[in-house]
Amino acid sequence: MKSKLFILFLILPFGLLSQSNLKIKVVKGEVLISIFKKYLIDNYSCNDAEFCKLNTLKSKELILAGKSYLLPIKTFQYDGKSIRSTLGITDWEIAKKIEAYNNDLLKTKVKKDAYKNGELWVPNHLLVKCNTIKNSANEKAAPNVKVFPIFGKTHESVEIIDTELSGSTFYLVSGHGGPDPGAIGKYGSASLCEDEYAYDITLRLAKNLLSHSAMVYLIIRDTNDGIRSTDILPCDRDETCWKKQTIPLDQKKRLKQRSDMVNELYLKNKQANKKQYMIVLHIDSQSKTKRADMFFYHHSSSKLGKSMANQLHKTIKEKYKEHQKGRGYKGTVTTRDLHMIRESYPATIYIELGNIMNGLDQKRFTMESNRQAVADWLAIGVLKN
Repeated sequence: MKSKLFILFLILPFGLLSQSNLKIKVVKGEVLISIFKKYLIDNYSCNDAEFCKLNTLKSKELILAGKSYLLPIKTFQYDGKSIRSTLGITDWEIAKKIEAYNNDLLKTKVKKDAYKNGELWVPNHLLVKCNTIKNSANEKAAPNVKVFPIFGKTHESVEIIDTELSGSTFYLVSGHGGPDPGAIGKYGSASLCEDEYAYDITLRLAKNLLSHSAMVYLIIRDTNDGIRSTDILPCDRDETCWKKQTIPLDQKKRLKQRSDMVNELYLKNKQANKKQYMIVLHIDSQSKTKRADMFFYHHSSSKLGKSMANQLHKTIKEKYKEHQKGRGYKGTVTTRDLHMIRESYPATIYIELGNIMNGLDQKRFTMESNRQAVADWLAIGVLKN
């Protein structure tokens, strides 16, 4: 009786025998495509879908440093006999492919031990029918990388992860700049200028959106800053509007310059890209004792703007709940009659990122990891909308 049961067990589909999926923890600077390349699963589109399914993602979100994810690679305890008996299969060719896969990972030291010493890894594309190959299996295609000098030497290379935002245009406007630093907070003996921190987060958001194939315009630009890693970002006055236009000191002229530039680009892109958004980033200035969560404004008659603002708000709320349990989140979504919202053609989302005067809020801007998290969370919200 035991032998019969054993035979029945062996002919079960091998996916049912797996104990778990391989789990990895993302380190700073990693993106999904680089992880997939590391584990040799990047060429098959079915692995993308399985990754989203395993991690309960509605879309291929940006992955966050420090968080753990399940990979579309199943792990089995090798039975000491053969791959086919371990998995309960009879297909010799599949077994040889799985063997080669494990040996290749061993050579690159991604896998520490040979499968015969214990654990056998089987990628999803060898478990299911997966005929869609992104690149030729016999050709090592170069990563899809584009260079944008505006991000600075360290960050100018942008790896295009997918085409999730293809056909969408984003006009990103960081608040103030040029002769106007915006609100100024005190951090010890240092001054925190609103325009510098809003700009750094805007650059990070732009890079995220570009990695998902969006068309992105940075309306306010500083060609010698780029994305910066220090806590204190020196205040300067050399920002320009789009193609090196000097930013006026007069507030009305300054705002009109920006909305005019955005509207000109909007009309230029109107036929090609139906979905066009403008995201304006500011940092508020309130009493030192008052903490301020991120809050969002949109035009009262813009359905696209309202939808995006609500999704960004929902995403930020979810992320605070996930990463700062018990903290609570009091950010809001409302309409507002501001020049950039009222006078600009694209669906506009105007964001206040916090209170630059409050010591606790300041950590949201001064710590590079927090600036990156804000940009990542906003990009995730965009992808979910």
